[in-house]
Amino acid sequence: MAFCFLANQLLSREGWARARLEAFHGQSFELRLPLLAPFLLSINNHRIEPGGADPVAVVSAGGVTGATALADELRYLARHLRLDVAEELSRIVGDVAAERIVGSARSLARWQADTARRLVEAVADFAIEERRLFVRRAELADLAGRIEDMRRRLERLAERMDRLA
Repeated sequence: MAFCFLANQLLSREGWARARLEAFHGQSFELRLPLLAPFLLSINNHRIEPGGADPVAVVSAGGVTGATALADELRYLARHLRLDVAEELSRIVGDVAAERIVGSARSLARWQADTARRLVEAVADFAIEERRLFVRRAELADLAGRIEDMRRRLERLAERMDRLA
């Protein structure tokens, strides 16, 4: 499993992190990644391995959840351990190729985020301007002001009618 491999590679270079995980031997946590089914991981002999039972924490893209000591430790490690992807990749393909691959991956991620933002803006613009499914705040405020003005006028008219009657 790729996550275990990467996590164990990082832990092998960071002795302080391995030492911190020592107290949690045999405990399990669940890993939930987008577009993948959740799976269980356990801590055994300073390594993260697939399998385990009854997770005491959940690790997801949104962070670590759980109220156990392992969850607290995983939160700490997530804040302090940093994987240098370019460094790891350079061991396989060389420095220049690694930098270009990482740069391309970052560009792809930026492009996808920009495309998603533009798509949301286009759909919102279509819904507001073309289909009139939604109303802009300024238009809604203007309508509220006109309704309030009409209410005041009707009150004055009702008062005049009461005086005439």
